[in-house]
Amino acid sequence: MPTQRLFERIDSIELQRVSKKYGSRYAVESLELTIEGGELLILIGPSGSGKTTTLRMINRMTKPDSGNILINGQDIMQLDPVRLRRNIGYVIQNIGLFPHMTIGENVGLVPKLEGWDEKRTNGRVRHLLDFVSLPPEQFIKRYPRQLSGGQQQRVGLARALAMDPPLLLMDEPFGALDPILRKQLQKEFLEIKKEIGRTIVFITHDIEEALRLGDRIAIMDNGRLVQVGAPEDLIFDPVNDLVSDIVDSERKFKHMDMLNVKDLMTPLDAKYILDGGMNACEAVEIMKDRDIDIGIVFENGMLAGKVEMINLLKCEDERPFLRDITKPMKVFALRDSVATALSEMKMSREHMAMVMNADTVCGILVSDEVLLKLI
Repeated sequence: MPTQRLFERIDSIELQRVSKKYGSRYAVESLELTIEGGELLILIGPSGSGKTTTLRMINRMTKPDSGNILINGQDIMQLDPVRLRRNIGYVIQNIGLFPHMTIGENVGLVPKLEGWDEKRTNGRVRHLLDFVSLPPEQFIKRYPRQLSGGQQQRVGLARALAMDPPLLLMDEPFGALDPILRKQLQKEFLEIKKEIGRTIVFITHDIEEALRLGDRIAIMDNGRLVQVGAPEDLIFDPVNDLVSDIVDSERKFKHMDMLNVKDLMTPLDAKYILDGGMNACEAVEIMKDRDIDIGIVFENGMLAGKVEMINLLKCEDERPFLRDITKPMKVFALRDSVATALSEMKMSREHMAMVMNADTVCGILVSDEVLLKLI
């Protein structure tokens, strides 16, 4: 018999003086935190600050030594742990897909355990794969080893959404991906977040990711909550030097006006280069083999633009040439100001741009990489 849902929606999650010790060391100490229903709360802080332990206590994978955790006013220690976890989606960095199972079987595992019949399970799996931009006709019978890192991460998200949980816990889901792919998945995740309207607790080590995705950000250190608030609260009113060091944009941009694009550009890895004369189907296979989700298109040695895997998979015409479906990219010269370049990229919501000297490609400017170099 299918398990009855514990929560149709999340109104609040309350952590009341929650502590967890390993030996003589506190992993989490007297944590007081309220997570509001429908928000995306980011947990961020130095390694060992207690972020993952906090996440694992919310779904009872780790038992607190003291304190209470309430979901909609119910103490989770009074709930059946299996029922609790099946009302919570859990996404981790290394994804944890079963290699011997197809993508369809991985995504449909929990519905099957819940007693869903094959028709209902298959319908849900196909809907979710389409939802995370993995057309089921192409992916449902594949195995994890046949997918790129970005595609595997999408499968992990689809699996977490299988039972339509009101709560998602995500532990550095994009942390192992390269900067371009990470940026792309962040962009897609923001769209998914808007559509599903769920409560999400999200761990990251990347402050730019936190500022981009979070409704609120909770900064932890040595097992304690240091400050929690909206991004602008932390930027303009940090409670101590740790918070200031993590989010202080003024410090990050202190010397930026003196830097040119050439100082902070990144060499363009050849794996991202595609020829405008190839068709979309060829490009998809090449991008999968190279484990990339975005390609930079050239034709006759000239920059044509960029293509994204998510859009190639949606092409109604199965074999359009890349030259006909590329999107334009921002281009900067070597001596352009980094401050100006980042400002233009932000206004146009672009996360990367080409750096060129006349018609010669010199490198690529990735906003996240620039910001990390400036810290």
